[in-house]
Amino acid sequence: MNLVFLGPPGSGKGTQADRLAQRTGMSHLSTGDMLRAAVKAGTELGKTAEGFMTRGELVPDDLLIAIIKEKIDSGELNTGFILDGFPRTIPQAKSLRRMLEENDANLDCAILFEVSDEEVVKRLSGRWYCPVCNEGYNYPMKLPREEGRCDKDGADLKRRSDDQPEVVQNRLEVYKKQTQPIEDYYREESKLVVIDGEQPPDQVFTSLLEHVS
Repeated sequence: MNLVFLGPPGSGKGTQADRLAQRTGMSHLSTGDMLRAAVKAGTELGKTAEGFMTRGELVPDDLLIAIIKEKIDSGELNTGFILDGFPRTIPQAKSLRRMLEENDANLDCAILFEVSDEEVVKRLSGRWYCPVCNEGYNYPMKLPREEGRCDKDGADLKRRSDDQPEVVQNRLEVYKKQTQPIEDYYREESKLVVIDGEQPPDQVFTSLLEHVS
């Protein structure tokens, strides 16, 4: 089974993709994780993408498409995959379709995790990490006992640069303008499934399993 997970930033796509991959053995392919790894490693791709990411803008199509094509051509995704963070635009969706057809594959379903703007801002502005031990914290599921400090080592918590409130607002605007049209694209292909992403995570996962089963 090949799936695409859609939804605004902070809608829980990554969390649910991880859980489904562990349950089914499918490959979870997160373009966000790959891009952040490239930035950290200082690769040419990472250097090019870093400016877009820190401003909350979409990384250009050609960079993301090159990553996905490499994965598909390598055969890593032959056991089924969950694409998280791609496609984000109509051209990307069409490129994905062509790439899959060239490899005698197809997309089975696009899952949309629906979350309100207000909830997105709360979730993303409430994501923190410890720079010492990398422990993560988030609203509303895991808050530190003392605001702003890590439970494990007492270090001051930090936000990712693209989780600053002003960047979150920009990410939402970018999503609405460029990514939401994909919902109609997959709806017209009768491949769109909508799940309430504001339910507790376990209920979201139950809904997800009901649809993909």
